[in-house]
Amino acid sequence: MDDINLHYRFMNWRRRIQVIREVRAVRYRERLKRMLRDGDVLRYHGNSDEVGCFVAARPLSKRNRYFEVTIVDTGVRGMIAVGLVPQLYKLDHQPGWLPNSVAFHADDGKLYNGSTVGQQFGAKCCRGDRIGCGISLDSDDGQITVFFTKNGDEIGSVDVPASPDALYPAVGMHSLGEEVLLDLNADWGMEDDDAQMIVDSHEEDWARLYDVKVTGMLLEYVGKGKSIVDVGLAQARRPLNTRFHYYELEITDAGEKCYIALGLARRDYPKNRHPGWSRGSIAYHADDGKLFHGSGVGDPFGPRCFAGDVMGCGIMFPRDFNLDDDGDDWDLDVVPKPSEVQNDLYANNDDEEDEEEGEDLEGRKVMVFFTRNGKVVGRKEVALPAAGFYPTIGMMSTGEKVKVDLQPLSG
Repeated sequence: MDDINLHYRFMNWRRRIQVIREVRAVRYRERLKRMLRDGDVLRYHGNSDEVGCFVAARPLSKRNRYFEVTIVDTGVRGMIAVGLVPQLYKLDHQPGWLPNSVAFHADDGKLYNGSTVGQQFGAKCCRGDRIGCGISLDSDDGQITVFFTKNGDEIGSVDVPASPDALYPAVGMHSLGEEVLLDLNADWGMEDDDAQMIVDSHEEDWARLYDVKVTGMLLEYVGKGKSIVDVGLAQARRPLNTRFHYYELEITDAGEKCYIALGLARRDYPKNRHPGWSRGSIAYHADDGKLFHGSGVGDPFGPRCFAGDVMGCGIMFPRDFNLDDDGDDWDLDVVPKPSEVQNDLYANNDDEEDEEEGEDLEGRKVMVFFTRNGKVVGRKEVALPAAGFYPTIGMMSTGEKVKVDLQPLSG
């Protein structure tokens, strides 16, 4: 009967995740008209009589509060606008022209704030100039401070009545030949101490970062990538729980070898070990599609993952699970030994560090599951460490980048 109930609950979770993914796919979809997008490049695709407009898939947020546009070609008139708009903004209008939108226009250096009449704001922009737009973290309720930059220097700011999650990055164009380079994950900071604190706030969700650079929701591997000890590790500040039991990453750049691992690990997990390699961890590896559970050898588990794929990991907690449970009261089931499936990459990787001192790794059993592009790949029952399982991501080859959402089911 317990197996039947567990299967029923698991199937319900599969359906729920799929529905949420489908809703998010509709909700978080970029919109554009009379424009073409080729990677990070936006080009005007009209007849110069009509406006072309691009609206990003996601709004600015405290974790990703700034974006930039570099002018590649001003075209005939250089009528390029950069700003913020509502999600369902009319795409035949320049950003800033309609209510609840604000934008800086490159052709005249004016700020347009919900009106077709602009106010002089800064200098005109030309080919090679970099225009940035962001929101202040200390904005009051109901009012958001929007600021603009040119070539890394702040031009000015304006307060607009909106909430942070209602302002989407937007780019407008209005003449033949106009072309820009879009960076939705740009970083912004100044040299003074207050600004440095703002930059550091990007890392507030992560307790441990080794050879990993954080820019908003983007994690980038910055290690050597020469051997199996050159692991880049990112571990979240909080463990998964009954409220936030699932997280995801999108592979934005597979790097040289796509040695990217998504999983869960104990709080004191070794920094130079890929998730899944050492005790108290489990992970799905993108490069070979294998599941690693406390060992440097893995089991065939799911398909390989590539740039653009979304990998997810979550826990199905028992119905009677309580966040206040004491680890001493849990059923002390021993973590099962994984089957010996050899992986060439880790063939010479001894397990000396698997015997390191750490927290108690024996605890109550939970069901860990993994997804790929919204579909459940598989699941495995494991023992929960006393302090919980922390979202943990590993990378190990040059150029690897992932975009992480630690609370995808809350949106």
